Amino acid sequence: MAEVNQNVVEYVTGLVERARKAQKIAEEYTQERVDELTAAVAYNGTRPDFARKLAYFAAEESGMGYGEDKIGKIYTKVKGAYRDMKGEKSVGIVERDEKKGIIKIAKPMGVIAGIVPCTNPEATPFVKAICALKTRNAIILAPHPRTRKTNVMAVDNIRATLRKYGAPEDLVISIDPEMVSIETSGELMRQVDFIVATGGGGLVRAAYSSGTPAIGVGAGNATTIVDGTTDLRNVANMIMRSKTFDQATSCSTENNCVVNAEVYDEFMKCLEAEGAYIIKEGSEEKQKLLKTMWPEFPERRVLNRHIVAQPAKKIAELAGIDLPEGKTFIAVEETGIGPDYPFSGEKLSIVTTIHKYNTFDEAVDKVCQILEFEGKGHSCGIHTTLDYRVLHLAEKAKASRMVVNQAQCLANSGAWTNGLPMSMTLGCSTWGGNSVSHNVTWKDYLNYTYVSYPIPSTQPTDEELFDEAIRKANE
Repeated sequence: MAEVNQNVVEYVTGLVERARKAQKIAEEYTQERVDELTAAVAYNGTRPDFARKLAYFAAEESGMGYGEDKIGKIYTKVKGAYRDMKGEKSVGIVERDEKKGIIKIAKPMGVIAGIVPCTNPEATPFVKAICALKTRNAIILAPHPRTRKTNVMAVDNIRATLRKYGAPEDLVISIDPEMVSIETSGELMRQVDFIVATGGGGLVRAAYSSGTPAIGVGAGNATTIVDGTTDLRNVANMIMRSKTFDQATSCSTENNCVVNAEVYDEFMKCLEAEGAYIIKEGSEEKQKLLKTMWPEFPERRVLNRHIVAQPAKKIAELAGIDLPEGKTFIAVEETGIGPDYPFSGEKLSIVTTIHKYNTFDEAVDKVCQILEFEGKGHSCGIHTTLDYRVLHLAEKAKASRMVVNQAQCLANSGAWTNGLPMSMTLGCSTWGGNSVSHNVTWKDYLNYTYVSYPIPSTQPTDEELFDEAIRKANE
């Protein structure tokens, strides 16, 4: 074992040395050169012929998701991330405040470890790569063992583009397929300058405990309120599109829907019309599905990996449920929240859970309880026409992002139809064990030097600083 560990250390050391040499060259790049490279990599990664090949290969290698949806993910997230950085300054002086005498200078971090999840192995390498290139960093991409070849295919495309433009290929490196392992990823995280970790909770915790500065993401359990003031058919359609997109590989899909009792029956009919198979509270089917999704429950609540991002038909077959033709996702009725009610948690599948509420305060409480149980810090949503309800939920829920009248999976990580930054890494605040609350972008790959010039004194008098009432009350 010691010899194997030493081999891993030496292998990773070699990768990091290559990346450092390349990064030293990139450190001297101008803004124009950086922008040329990011544009070329984003363009070549989203060329229709290559995007289709990569997407379908990713679906086949991972055994998760749809090739067509992965194509859409590549187009949206890679082009979106590039759109968000296009024309933005990332080299040299990026901000000047004459009043305060401050100049802000952007600088690269060095060598970055980009951890790539098996649920999104097609778009993540490109998004992380253009973020690194925009900021003059080198990046080493470490995939999940399940999608090691997909990672190589993506990185080979990026390296070919760098070669074409005369830039060092080693600005973007993939872990060799035969060296992909938890051990290799761990060693990589120890040797680099910064980590951007997208993946499971254990991996993210490893990133934060590696001793290297890191940004990771928390567990998802997206929950949305349906208050009945919007078109229920439209809401059901959004939830269907979100829940079935890429077979729910995204941690942003609606895992729970909290529905107004006054429209509950009508909404369930709308879900059925959109392809949902309804599993009733207290039914034998619900017990079958529970034991299929969490085989060791109640002793241990561990999700069955064989149901993750799989078609409804396959999940139903595993559970011994006769799924009618045309049903594409499953909606399970639930009355409880917490460890004794696993359907209220993250499911990583085309299964959504439906809860009923009577008052809006009760709905908000349910969302907060669900997030407290699992997914705290990630996201929530609401379908409503009443702004005061939007603000009430936003003030109460411990979620880093909240989308209004949108399909969560298609909105949380940025969309063409909302203002959230396009990203494959969603910060979940300290609530989710993360260091940031926002969608992680290229701006998070930069270090800054703040240059301070002397200015006239800004020290105020007590009369200017403190209100008269405060001064008199404390004399």
